[in-house]
Amino acid sequence: MKTTRRCRTLWSVSLNFFALFFSITAFITTYWCVGTQRVPKPKCSKLRTHQCIDYGVNETDPNKVVYSWETGDDRFLFRQFHTGIWFSCEENIHDESEMCRSFIDLAPPSEKGMLWLSLVSEMLYIVLLVVGFSLMCLDLVHSSNVIDGLKLNAFAAVFTVLSGLLGMVAHVMYTQVFQVTVSLGPPDWRPYNWDYGWSFCMAWASFTCCMGASVTTLNSYTKTVIEFRHKRKTFEQSIREDHAREAFGYFRECSLHSISKSVEVYPSQTPKGCRKSHIPADSLDLSDIASSLGEEQC
Repeated sequence: MKTTRRCRTLWSVSLNFFALFFSITAFITTYWCVGTQRVPKPKCSKLRTHQCIDYGVNETDPNKVVYSWETGDDRFLFRQFHTGIWFSCEENIHDESEMCRSFIDLAPPSEKGMLWLSLVSEMLYIVLLVVGFSLMCLDLVHSSNVIDGLKLNAFAAVFTVLSGLLGMVAHVMYTQVFQVTVSLGPPDWRPYNWDYGWSFCMAWASFTCCMGASVTTLNSYTKTVIEFRHKRKTFEQSIREDHAREAFGYFRECSLHSISKSVEVYPSQTPKGCRKSHIPADSLDLSDIASSLGEEQC
C-alpha cells in the first residue's frame, strides 16, 4: 500500500509526540523503581497500639518485665517506597504521609558522577526530542516544497537518532546506579525487595517511539529522494523523446523539401533543341514500322 509523503511525516510526528510525552512524564515522576523496605516496628504508645512493640513495664507491678514474643520478620514493618531520578519517597510509619529524600544524596559517592551524567543525558534527550518534533512539524507545514522538506527530514532524522542514543545511555546508567545504591546505600533505605515501576516502562516506551520516529523519518527521506529521482529521470526521458521526435520531424520536412526542389529543377534544365514533338496516333502505320525494323536488322 503506497503512502504519501504527508502521511509518512504525520506518522513520524505522532511517534515523536508520544516519545516526548513519555520521556517528560518519566523524568518528573518517582516510579522508576518500587518495592518494600523492612524497618523495625516502633514502640507502642497510647496513640499507637497496633503494629508496634511494647517495651514498657507492667502497670500493676513495675518490677515485672514485659517480654515481646515477636521474632524474625514479625519484629519489622514493611513499608512501600518508590524512587525516581530525583527523589525517593517511602511511607511514614507514624502516619499516612510520605517522606521523600533526594536520590542524589542516597547514591554512594562512587556513583554520583554517573548519576549526574545520567541526569544530563536525560535532559539532552528531551531537548533533542523537542528539536526533532519541531522540525517534523515544520516539514508537515511545508509539505508542498520537496527540497525544503528533504532538508527538514534529514535534520529531524539526525536529531531524533541522537536523542534516542542519549536516552538509551541515560536509562542504562540510571539502572546501574540504582542497583549499586540498593547494595551500598544507607541502611535505613535499602529495599527488602524491589522491581521496576511504570515510570521506567514509560522511559523505555519513549525510547521505542523515538527510534520508530527516526526510522520512519529516514524512510520518508529515502523514499522521497527515490521518488524525486525517478520523476526527474522520467521527465528527462520524456524531454529526450520530444527532442528526438522534433528532430525526426524537422529532418523529414527538410528531406521532402529538397526532393520537391530537385523535381522542379531537372525539367527546367532540358536542352532547347530537344523539344518534344507530338505525333498523332492516327498517322502511324504499324506495317511501315515493322518493315523498317526488318531492313535495319538485315
